[in-house]
Amino acid sequence: MAQPPGIHARRAALRILDAVMRRGDTLDTAFGAATKDVRKFEDKALTRAIASEVLRWLTDLDTLIDSATKTNLPPDAKPRMVLRMMLAQWLRLDTPPHAVLATGLPLLAGGPRRLAHGVFSTLAKREVTLPDAPTLPAEVSERWGERAAAIAAGLAHPPPLDLELRDSAETVQWANQLAGDSLMPGHIRLPRGSAIEKLPGFADGAWWVQDLAASLPARLLGPGEARHALDLCAAPGGKTLQLAAAGWNVTALDISKRRLELLRDNLKRTDLKAGIVRADALGWEPKHQFDAILLDAPCTATGTARRHPDVLHRIGPRQIAEMAELQTALLERAQSWLKPGGVLIYAVCSLEPEEGEQQAQRVTLGPLPITADELPAGLSPTAEGWLRTDPGMLTEQGGLDGFFIARWRAPG
Repeated sequence: MAQPPGIHARRAALRILDAVMRRGDTLDTAFGAATKDVRKFEDKALTRAIASEVLRWLTDLDTLIDSATKTNLPPDAKPRMVLRMMLAQWLRLDTPPHAVLATGLPLLAGGPRRLAHGVFSTLAKREVTLPDAPTLPAEVSERWGERAAAIAAGLAHPPPLDLELRDSAETVQWANQLAGDSLMPGHIRLPRGSAIEKLPGFADGAWWVQDLAASLPARLLGPGEARHALDLCAAPGGKTLQLAAAGWNVTALDISKRRLELLRDNLKRTDLKAGIVRADALGWEPKHQFDAILLDAPCTATGTARRHPDVLHRIGPRQIAEMAELQTALLERAQSWLKPGGVLIYAVCSLEPEEGEQQAQRVTLGPLPITADELPAGLSPTAEGWLRTDPGMLTEQGGLDGFFIARWRAPG
């Protein structure tokens, strides 16, 4: 019997969701394994879109499903997951209901197809809708506190595409050529869905992809003037590229061989230079001290929920505590590697205070407050001189990821 077009993409999306929800895999890790047999770029994109929208709107999709069943399906039941996918395609990806049924019901071969058909048809006849913003899982909403509603509103859509320019003096030129917007010198924002490799300037290394918030830590170190900077946990290298382009003599350290290969590729494409060291930062000892250290520490990455909505469902107190312990150890080592008068930047793409504010409070160096004139319009430092961003900020301009950033200067 012939399979309906697109069924391979749906099966792959189902495998991704199972890996994320049952095993706690990241969306990116699960995607690679699940799409090995999906050949077309368009089908891979559809696979990711289905899985991402289910994870983004999961709480609201479950509310709809439960409204159409007499007895609630178990949370991990396959029919519930298939129904989540079917509703996400209809309500978020504008797939016609008949196509949703044609590609969704075969996923339940040998199972309760009639139940899934009945639930979906009931909801379609009711012409149900989703709210304007996703409903966060209760435990996530509690962690994010008074900003939870604003953050949720910033998660309603996947993010735009941000580019960081090798030469910030060419901002106007590239904004015009790419028909994009710029929120600060060296930054270009394009609509999501742009084919990156086909854009002007990619092959020439004139820019690289980097969220606006992710670009701020390196910007806060200013021009390098051939001084020595250490980029800790550097790969895949966006901040290394920034530092090299700003004139720093960069040492880029990371433990991952695969991610360092990406860094090498990016350096080659952009014709920028950096010394690469593969090592565990907790055991490595530098041969000299540095004028500046940028520690973009490993973290739970809850600030990237716009593009990685899996973090809404697989990150909890255990993962946060594990990351916080590692961050504390890395910060302690990094402080000892600064020259007198050297500058330390600490950053995490996390919305959890245990990984941000609470880490900054432990640092014994002299504070070097971040100022408003160093930031894009619409962002302000905290009273402590730190920066806290989240997806509910700059929403009219397309939003940004969640980050915590702090800066200090060593005595001397």
